[in-house]
Amino acid sequence: MLRRMEANGLSIEMNMDLLQDFKKRSEMHWARKIWHMCGVSALAFAYYYLSFFWSSIFLVILWLLFVPIDFLRLRSPVVNDLITHIFRPIMRTSEVKAIAGTSYLLTGVLCVSFVFPREIVLMTLLYLAFADPMASVVGIRFGKDKIFGHKSVQGSAAAFVICAIITWAVLLYKGIMLDRLVIVSLLGGLIGAAAEAIPVGKLDDNFSIPVLSAGGLWLIFSIFGGFTTI
Repeated sequence: MLRRMEANGLSIEMNMDLLQDFKKRSEMHWARKIWHMCGVSALAFAYYYLSFFWSSIFLVILWLLFVPIDFLRLRSPVVNDLITHIFRPIMRTSEVKAIAGTSYLLTGVLCVSFVFPREIVLMTLLYLAFADPMASVVGIRFGKDKIFGHKSVQGSAAAFVICAIITWAVLLYKGIMLDRLVIVSLLGGLIGAAAEAIPVGKLDDNFSIPVLSAGGLWLIFSIFGGFTTI
């Protein structure tokens, strides 16, 4: 249904039915969560098991394929209509007229991939792949105790558990800091949960989570001697 509104003498057209097709952040939105977990985990393993040169090329190509088009669609209604139609099942209402979360995600991942060691980037990507959507699921279903905006104690607890398990699994797989495995895993859980929960100004959490997580993990590796075993 196309409605025409008059505001300050200007004609504004809004497709109300189109906007109703998109989910809000407060809704469960399973398609987006499944897409996010599968896509980011695939990105994590592709990054890790390719050489540094080829993984860097891979990430740069992904960034160039997506981010410029995302900016272009905001300047072109025709392109925006096409993109939103294609990605409607996984887009949010807030992204129809704004930069998509994927652009922030790819930018954050690209930044940390050139700065931090590969093991840290791998854990960071796995945090983003699994802890972020699981925190959202638990927060929407059971998050009665709010801490930062829409974030909740229950969602942050879920993020902590997921991040701690991921840290433990990666360290065990790589044989890193095995004598300090429990404490480092718990600290990794805290870092991942904090990165997921604490807002950084108006930054999208798809950007802030990888950057904050990678920085925190780098600090843990430095303190506990993780770099000597890499």
